[in-house]
Amino acid sequence: MSPALFSPLALRGTRLRNRIGVSPMCQYLCAADALATAWHLVHLGARAIGGAGLVVAEATAVAPEARISRADLGLWSAAHADALRPVTSFIAAQGAVAGVQLAHAGRKGSTQVPWIGRDAVPEAEGGWPVQAPSALQFSPRNAMPRAMSEADIAAAIAQFANAAGQAVAAGFRYIELHLAHGYLAHQFMSPLTNRRTDDWGGSFDHRVRFAREVVRAVRGAVPDDLPVAARLSMTDWVEGGWSVDDAVRLASLLREDGLDLVVCSTGAIVPGAQPPQGPGMQIPMADRVRREAGIATGAVGAITQPQQAEAIIAEGTADIAFLARAMLRDPNWAVHAAEALGQEAPWPAPYARAVAKRRP
Repeated sequence: MSPALFSPLALRGTRLRNRIGVSPMCQYLCAADALATAWHLVHLGARAIGGAGLVVAEATAVAPEARISRADLGLWSAAHADALRPVTSFIAAQGAVAGVQLAHAGRKGSTQVPWIGRDAVPEAEGGWPVQAPSALQFSPRNAMPRAMSEADIAAAIAQFANAAGQAVAAGFRYIELHLAHGYLAHQFMSPLTNRRTDDWGGSFDHRVRFAREVVRAVRGAVPDDLPVAARLSMTDWVEGGWSVDDAVRLASLLREDGLDLVVCSTGAIVPGAQPPQGPGMQIPMADRVRREAGIATGAVGAITQPQQAEAIIAEGTADIAFLARAMLRDPNWAVHAAEALGQEAPWPAPYARAVAKRRP
């Protein structure tokens, strides 16, 4: 029998050749105009050559003020779509599906790139005012956000829909919404960061309203055969914060709104949280969402070994395994996983001489 990890997966009209996904990973290598460069073509293209079924571009800002840093990728105009089209075309030519993660940083925006530091960038030095559901700083190093008005919220939802349309024009066949890791949608969802008393805060239904409106807007902006996924933080790892129960409940509602897949991650809403460490600690959450919310799930977090990824799929814990750091270390992880699991390795023809059996 072929390994479950190498069975195809259909999400609406998109078919993945296997259940191996490359997680979106910020590269912080765009110019000030947020356009994709040769780095994105080589970085993402290499993982497609390496056998992954789904290659997802980094958290991509839906507007200039939605960026984490000035070096973030953006997708709010036709120029951004044009810059990404060679990337999606190359990925597709290698047999993989090109995906993109659409994001809004909210109060985590206008910072330096990580290897310089996470301090806020002042407006005088090229930064921008940041917004959030409530005027609460992420940390003393970050900018103080302005609480969003009704008009601000409506604009942000429209920006997600516009970016989704640009993603289709760019050739992406999978759209993932970043509703996790302490960014804008998560800021609305968590009671730790949403202190509003209007229809966008307070009760669970009000706090998840922004996420639901974004999903509905994006679903309506893309073709019916194109899958829309979301990355959710399952828990804040802080007492009184967003919980796994909350996440399961929201996943069920998002399924009704037209969502096709939930990628189950955790944390990052406030500094200082202490999640448990160890491989696969988020995987049971993907299993629970899949069973209780009735929606396909992606497992993510410290997945490094082929046998580990195979077990996730074979046991029905999740529908796809997403890898991040392991893919940075080895762009050919999927090919090596096939070899380890006894599957014929899908090496591209130009590389065949490197793996052909030696003559006696």
